[in-house]
Amino acid sequence: MPEPRNTDPQGYAPGIPLARPGRGETRRRLAEILRVDHAGEYGAVRIYEAQAAVFRNAPGKGALTADMEAMQAGEAVHKARFDDLLTEHRVAPTALLPLWSMAATGLGTVTALMGEKAAHACTEAVESVIEQHYADQIAELSEREPELAAELTQFREEELDHHDHAIEHGSREAPGYWLLSAVIKAGCRVAIKVSERI
Repeated sequence: MPEPRNTDPQGYAPGIPLARPGRGETRRRLAEILRVDHAGEYGAVRIYEAQAAVFRNAPGKGALTADMEAMQAGEAVHKARFDDLLTEHRVAPTALLPLWSMAATGLGTVTALMGEKAAHACTEAVESVIEQHYADQIAELSEREPELAAELTQFREEELDHHDHAIEHGSREAPGYWLLSAVIKAGCRVAIKVSERI
């Protein structure tokens, strides 16, 4: 009769390979990061698209329209990169993209109708949340995924450019600035948490 295996108090039997914790978790976490970043860039494209559409039809807003279109183009480049990364890593985008599309389009439209400064306040609020989100991800990924961390660093710099541009153009002079900013930031943070999971 074979001798029984000795086990330690945790039930480990010598000779039985241990599971490698972390592999599945690392893959799951990368999927969360790519999914939420794609959703964020998708939403940013829709916000700027909606704002540009409002200002395009307003007299004397040609320069502002061009600004919004330029920022939209920058966000579209980011989104296209995340499209590629989702495909490369076989990650599905968030199932809530249709909802985020409506929400972002509505936010862009409403803030543009409120006026130029409110549109800039929207940009400042959204970009402040996104750049901090990227900063957290960069710190998390710098050793494990250095190439992705480098890309996120570049994207973060570009989001900061949008953020600073909005402040320079009077975002903090918008009517009800502090309330508007707080509501938009809270909405962005909720969208981030939900998009990571769904």
